[in-house]
Amino acid sequence: MDRIISRGRNLWSGMMVWLRMLITCLTFMIISACSLQQNHSTAQHQSIDLASGDLTNYGLAFISPSTVTGREEDKQALAFIVGRVLKEERPDIRQISLPQSLGAINNAGLANEYMQMFRDYQTTGIFSQDTLTDIGSAVNARYVIQVNLASFNQGSRGRYSIFGYRLFQTKHADIRMFIQIWDTSSGSIAWEGVEELILAEETVSEKVINFTTVVEASARNLIKLLPQTVGSDEPIGHKAAAR
Repeated sequence: MDRIISRGRNLWSGMMVWLRMLITCLTFMIISACSLQQNHSTAQHQSIDLASGDLTNYGLAFISPSTVTGREEDKQALAFIVGRVLKEERPDIRQISLPQSLGAINNAGLANEYMQMFRDYQTTGIFSQDTLTDIGSAVNARYVIQVNLASFNQGSRGRYSIFGYRLFQTKHADIRMFIQIWDTSSGSIAWEGVEELILAEETVSEKVINFTTVVEASARNLIKLLPQTVGSDEPIGHKAAAR
């Protein structure tokens, strides 16, 4: 009887040790999974005819973004997010939001010309100089910014599982976003930049990496590449935040 009791105690003790080890491993995995994030960015830009201080001095107005087929309803959200990031990173730039621009364009009686300009742009990649000049006068800004969402994808895949149950997942999202700044006085492209961004996160959460998070990260990377004001080596928004 004593031997049976002793064996039972040893078995129970062994099970408790194994259970503690399992809990420790799971805890470590959860902590690691919740904190591991990956961010791969390939932002590139070309400053064609945009000097330091131009956007600050002459203003920048948003015009309707372009999006990949199937995400047309994201145009307003795209402009809103990029505009918010621009305000945070570059508060020195006088910004005219998309709703303000659309209102001014409509009030100036340019709705038909505006629509035709975008139709031509889809086939030629060119905005009409005459229409751009009229838009610049209507919104009281020399420069207009056009955001193009070329692609956006999101998803998840299982990574860790125990007894057939998936515990951890890799959430991922990727975006390709293109920004052009046009000079309404000359009808030419003054600046352009493209960003390909991949975000990945190890997590136990069921939530995906959302559209706003990815667009915001991509916009921030591109806006940091805009010409800085004279005497500034870093985005003004960052200086203000550091004070």
